[in-house]
Amino acid sequence: MSTAAVVSLAACGGNAADAAAVVPTRATVAGAQVTRDQALHDALPDRIRQSGTVRVATDVPYAPFEMFATEGGSDLTGLDYDLGQALGAKLGVRFAFTPQKFDGLVPAVQAGKFDAAMSALTDSKERQQVLDFVDYSVSGSGILVAKGNPSAVTKLDDLCGRQVGVEAASHQLQLLQAHQSTCAAAGRPPVGIQTFPKDSDAQLALRSGKVVADLLTKPAAGWTAKNADGGAAFEVVDDPAASSGYDATPNGIGVSKQLPQLTEAIRKALQQLIDDGTLTRICAAYGVPSIAVKQATENAGVS
Repeated sequence: MSTAAVVSLAACGGNAADAAAVVPTRATVAGAQVTRDQALHDALPDRIRQSGTVRVATDVPYAPFEMFATEGGSDLTGLDYDLGQALGAKLGVRFAFTPQKFDGLVPAVQAGKFDAAMSALTDSKERQQVLDFVDYSVSGSGILVAKGNPSAVTKLDDLCGRQVGVEAASHQLQLLQAHQSTCAAAGRPPVGIQTFPKDSDAQLALRSGKVVADLLTKPAAGWTAKNADGGAAFEVVDDPAASSGYDATPNGIGVSKQLPQLTEAIRKALQQLIDDGTLTRICAAYGVPSIAVKQATENAGVS
């Protein structure tokens, strides 16, 4: 069940268009009360303020960031979803999440089908060319293996010459591709990279033995290892040289470059959620309090 629950709805605002939209005025998220900031609401782009909705693309499932609340259901939960509800309450609008394939998230925002994407997106220089990012967490990549680690994977280098699953268009795919030169320099075969539309598909390949590992974000790997089959299906490789994950980078909310006012309003709203501890509470609810940033930055990715 989601840790976010909207507790008050009201038709309110400074003009007739606002009054026509029923929007949240406050919410309880991860045990924290989040209330609307009228100044931030007024600073939103006219279309979003009038519609009362920020259209958000997300890739489901990718635990603990986005998940279905119940198997076979359509209601969403997860760290990104809860953060969206908190930001929505602070801005006085709804963050309406719609599932999309991961490799289609950025193009869908570019095409104007969505205003933003929230899906543990790595803030990279490449993505900054087409979206603006408000960064809310920092984490790296982790290696998920079958319980008992039958292939004895202890570090990234151990993936050379082996079949590894990864989600298409992800930062983890780029990390594996970049590591091919390291394998070659060591005189070892390249990683056998197998891409999948969703990380859940990569997990199925790991279960069936088609791959020896699945590379995903470290928080997602930890959540999956803890919860899949009650903790009996997978485990996370613990590499002391990369305790926070490999190539730790900022993750952000990707916002359309056509909506700079929305980007700035989200950044200011996020800073308030950082200052009052709400962001850390949301991250802690999913077992990853350490990934919460201390300052809401824009386009902080440098690689």
